Amino acid sequence: MNAPARLGVYGLILAAVFTVAGLTASVVVPEETVQSWIEEAPEDQHGAAANDAQRHDGPSQTPDLDASSMGLASAQEGYQLSITSAPAEQGTLGELSLVVTGTEGDPVTDFELSHEQELHLIVVRADGEHFRHVHPDRNTDGVWTIPWEWPAGGSYRLYADFVPADTGEAVTLSSTVQVAGDYTPAPAAEPVTETTVEGFRVSVEGELLAGKTSELTLTVTRGDEPVTDLEPYLGALGHLVALREGDLAYLHVHPHRDTAHPDETAGPEITFEVTAPTVSHYLLYLDFQVDGEVHTAALALTATAADEDAAQQNPDQEAEDDDH
Repeated sequence: MNAPARLGVYGLILAAVFTVAGLTASVVVPEETVQSWIEEAPEDQHGAAANDAQRHDGPSQTPDLDASSMGLASAQEGYQLSITSAPAEQGTLGELSLVVTGTEGDPVTDFELSHEQELHLIVVRADGEHFRHVHPDRNTDGVWTIPWEWPAGGSYRLYADFVPADTGEAVTLSSTVQVAGDYTPAPAAEPVTETTVEGFRVSVEGELLAGKTSELTLTVTRGDEPVTDLEPYLGALGHLVALREGDLAYLHVHPHRDTAHPDETAGPEITFEVTAPTVSHYLLYLDFQVDGEVHTAALALTATAADEDAAQQNPDQEAEDDDH
């Protein structure tokens, strides 16, 4: 079969796949299935995709790390995540359940506490909307469940962040769920350095540099007054999740202080260290707690190349180097 014919057949297969995905609710797409689609694609298709990426004028979306290290794989180091049930469509209350299996294929039932929880579940739609950070309950058989209702249709990525007791090492696994319903994408195309949520104003200061650890300071105010009674949440005075726009690669973020006393309050500033792997747009989600209630603020920053940034900040030094 010649190349054009192969591409035509491949296009029909893709059309059928996406048609089925659009009509079928709560479909979980295993990572190995996605990889098989990639491997079976004609060579010309790979070349076209690469050329399109090179022609793209915006920030690079090409990962420089493997999927498992960025939380994009459903299996890592012998552990595997399976989403066993989810509501079929938006607006229907049901149950979201998942299982983490170990090297022998059995459900894992022994976890270490990490930020006061055995498992953190992060859920976000592909465009960055409808972010949720929750903590399901686990039964003795190793099945995690939580009541669930999808706010809108679309493709959602789910991350399970946990520390198996057998290894003591943090693992982040993810999977995707397709949800039937209304879908109006609303990506953050520009940096968002300030936002308002439930009467609080949250701003971020600092610059993301690709390949380097950057310090970001988030400030919480209310009615133009600094909020100085931020309460510990998940063992710290705030919890930040960072995702790379496009592939939603998961970044591990660390506060300057990993722990906070349960009776301690502070604010209005919370400082985090973030390592952006590539030049790209990054979505930031800050969870903070005041008066026993958790609020989530969504922000966005663009990571720039470290060497370009240095040149822009020191043009005189660059000219001096050229003279020599």
